[in-house]
Amino acid sequence: MVSSNQTSPVMAFVLLGLSAHPKLKKTFFMLILLMYLVILLGNGVLILVTILDSRLDTPMYFFLGNLSFLDICYTTSSVPLTLNSFLTPRKTISFSACAVQMFLSFAMGATECVLLSVMAFDRYVAICNPLRYSEVMSKATYVPMAAGSWVAGSLTAMVQTSLAMRLPFCGDNIINHFTCEILAVLKLTCADISVNVISMGVTNVIFLGVPVLLITFSYVFIIATILRIPSAEGRRKAFSTCSAHLTVMIVFYGTILFMYGKPKSKDLLGADKQDLADKLISLFCGVVTPMLNPIIYSLRNKDVKGAVRSLVFQKRFPQ
Repeated sequence: MVSSNQTSPVMAFVLLGLSAHPKLKKTFFMLILLMYLVILLGNGVLILVTILDSRLDTPMYFFLGNLSFLDICYTTSSVPLTLNSFLTPRKTISFSACAVQMFLSFAMGATECVLLSVMAFDRYVAICNPLRYSEVMSKATYVPMAAGSWVAGSLTAMVQTSLAMRLPFCGDNIINHFTCEILAVLKLTCADISVNVISMGVTNVIFLGVPVLLITFSYVFIIATILRIPSAEGRRKAFSTCSAHLTVMIVFYGTILFMYGKPKSKDLLGADKQDLADKLISLFCGVVTPMLNPIIYSLRNKDVKGAVRSLVFQKRFPQ
């Protein structure tokens, strides 16, 4: 029979973070703080230029502004909590705050999956059906598409968070992670999590599998169309309009596959070192993509580069 103290409700969780490796805290605090500042600055500038520069008043840059805002929200939902855990021996987070943080991280991740597939569709229409682009991707179309990405991501996050946080947590309330990552939290429950596993499997198919298929098919048609363009200059210009998005997509899904698809080590590292490696990989994968997105679009997109230069020039030499 289960004792009463084992089934008492958990009011707070302890985030283990790097508690077992105090010597690493200062180094990773400075590194993650620097990356977070780059994320805020880079994505903030992208949002600013897509709003202020009339040349970027197109569906592609509207989606890019949404992506930048999403990346800021995603990292802000977890990075400050992680930085705080580096400064305290044992970071405690309340049950409700843990649920909110889990919801925000899950919602932003799911939204980005959908948004990247929407951006791929935009590039497909622009390259494969350029004469109908303004008709197909009208404001009445692309605004609801972006809004639908946010709604879909938020709804699935609400479902997954509700299913996880309604479970009973018996005894141990220590989360072996930097944040309230859903898989780490589920390890603490003393109930059957088969419903959670099935639900997350279905969610992965919908928000990972389906977008990857849509993006793949879009780029198959895009590449086929580009290869049929007779001039090399025409092919170069056509590919340059989608190269930034393609690079961002590869980085985003590549980090996901690396984080969740890598085989578990079977050498003599030991469980403790393996857990540390998994946590650090998860931490860096969560900040690498949002940090690289504005850099990629700034380097590979001449319209964005021109808009950033114009913004900087106007600030330094106001008329």
